[in-house]
Amino acid sequence: MRTFSRPAIVPLLLMVAALGACSSFSGDEPTSAPPTTTVTAAVGYPLTIEHALGVTTLTEQPVRVATVNWANHEVPLSLGVVPVGMAAANFADEDGDGLLPWVKDKLDQLGAATPVLFDESDGIDFEAVADTRPDVILAAYSGLTQEDYDTLSKIAPTVAYPDTPWTTSWRDMIRLNAAGMGMAAEGDVLIADLEAQIQTAADSHPVLSETSVMFLTHVDVTDLSVVTFYTPADTRVQFFSDLGLKTPASIAAFEPNPTNPYAGSISAENADTFDDVGLIVTYGDQAMIDTLKADPLLGLMPAIASDAVVLLDGSSANATAANPTPLQLPYLLDWYVGRLAAAAEKSR
Repeated sequence: MRTFSRPAIVPLLLMVAALGACSSFSGDEPTSAPPTTTVTAAVGYPLTIEHALGVTTLTEQPVRVATVNWANHEVPLSLGVVPVGMAAANFADEDGDGLLPWVKDKLDQLGAATPVLFDESDGIDFEAVADTRPDVILAAYSGLTQEDYDTLSKIAPTVAYPDTPWTTSWRDMIRLNAAGMGMAAEGDVLIADLEAQIQTAADSHPVLSETSVMFLTHVDVTDLSVVTFYTPADTRVQFFSDLGLKTPASIAAFEPNPTNPYAGSISAENADTFDDVGLIVTYGDQAMIDTLKADPLLGLMPAIASDAVVLLDGSSANATAANPTPLQLPYLLDWYVGRLAAAAEKSR
């Protein structure tokens, strides 16, 4: 059986558990206690959290929790806490209400009204965030700039990402955000539960452990001279490992540009580099795949030639399945794993 390794964040959770287990929550009044990722404190306050953008100090347990950027609100909601404000969905929101279906379902389950939704189509709405009077702002999975962080920190203590923008794993997003609310122990339980669900889904499709996979970035059918793809620094590629899929040697050996570690590219003339790729995941439609198959270079890639491709429609909420978040993961896991397994069978 495959096991999941835990990044060595900070082994403070034994101390944190005592506080987290004693927290109580109701309605839209979240609480808080010690976090993870370079946290320095004994049991209690003040707490300091070191992250990529600075040091966050919490002097007392937060009550009002706000979140910014993609999916951070799914952590408190998964733990039964309704944020006072959160980012509206700006991708794959099919009905335009600012909520993805699993978020809507969770709010209904909690009997909660929709929180204040921040419109982030042009960046963070700092005034709207301030209007919710938060005690803490959660952004462990985000693209905050230093300026963004500094501005948010003037509103309330802000928990940012541990390393680089948009690379926080779903596990670390849960650990950081849960700990920032004083629910580190509950966050650990949530992680273990999601890991068990992933394990069960992967074990039901053994073909995945025999298949190598790459994630093509958005393909421009008007210019097929370059093959672009996500690297193992990207959370979508990291999720492949959770599911037991193999990283092709061609992807593992690629040295990404330090300024953009999530993506790589090579000339289409060297597309045979990816002869070790059995399965491709990408955003697009069948017409795009037909164009790739007709291309004299890209059409020779084994995964393209054998139709071993999982297409994610960017207009559908299902397109988010590749990048797991706490509420979305159980909602779409079986669908995504089933699609991956069906495509992987074509590569055999």
